[in-house]
Amino acid sequence: MQTKDPIRLDDRIYLIDGFDFNIPYRTGAYVLDEEQLTIIETGPSPSIKHIKAGLEKLGFLLDAVKYIIVTHVHLDHAGGAGLLLKSCPNATVVIHPRGKRHLADPRKLAAGARAVYGDSFSDLYDPIVPIPEERMIEKEDGDTLAIGKNCTLQFLHTPGHARHHFSIYDPMSNGLFTGDTTGVRYQLLEDQGVPFFLPSTSPNQFDPNELRQSWERIEKLQLDRIYYGHFGMTEQPNEALQQVFTWLNTFMEIAENAYAEGVGYDKLAERMLEAIRVELRAKGIPDDHETYIILNVDMQICALGIIDYFQKQEKNKQPVR
Repeated sequence: MQTKDPIRLDDRIYLIDGFDFNIPYRTGAYVLDEEQLTIIETGPSPSIKHIKAGLEKLGFLLDAVKYIIVTHVHLDHAGGAGLLLKSCPNATVVIHPRGKRHLADPRKLAAGARAVYGDSFSDLYDPIVPIPEERMIEKEDGDTLAIGKNCTLQFLHTPGHARHHFSIYDPMSNGLFTGDTTGVRYQLLEDQGVPFFLPSTSPNQFDPNELRQSWERIEKLQLDRIYYGHFGMTEQPNEALQQVFTWLNTFMEIAENAYAEGVGYDKLAERMLEAIRVELRAKGIPDDHETYIILNVDMQICALGIIDYFQKQEKNKQPVR
């Protein structure tokens, strides 16, 4: 099993790489070393072995885990929650109210992902373990959760990527765990001195207007940090948010033209990826850089979500926003 040591972000927050898609720096689980040991995000079930190994390296026992928080129920963020919970007898899963039923009965979630990933589904996501309702708690917008004497987390509903999405504010670091709401951070490009952030527009609840509203709300928090589901932390939240605002506008403009031409999501993904190549070439990143392994996957998924949005707008005869 490929694994590596947890990444220490400060004296109380660690990040364990989940090797989603067997790729490093794709997804991760955050560990908050507080009186009530808390994990934010689990990734899919194949990532759970990495989380367990990371907890062991940090010296934490599984029965010490008190809370497992998932920002939303997409399988690359919460698919492994049920499997991890089986090994954490004292833990409770914290979830958005719209997501609870999907973790209690994940068949619909699994069917949707299977339609996207086909024969690869089992390797990427199985097993998906249902979570008993009595081991979940819901958090409404503005709700809090005390995990330490000096640390009370706050939950903010942040739709746009999905309607069952919240973000978690950590007052100790003045940071926000944003799941997919603020998009994707590319660690391999950061390592080259190129901070790079793209919006996540995956199906099937992507709404650009709601996403922009969530970003505006996040901007007003005047954060010092954003913690990403994909992947890691930035201490440049203003730059990161500005980039996703700009790229969302670019993606929607490319998609509007592509949709009018009647092209499919695969061609749209190619056009979006080409716009990214032009930008990264200008920053000195070659076309064969390894980050394109992740970017190719991301643009395929993002294109699916944008096409789905356009189809819904056309069906409802609403203007594209």
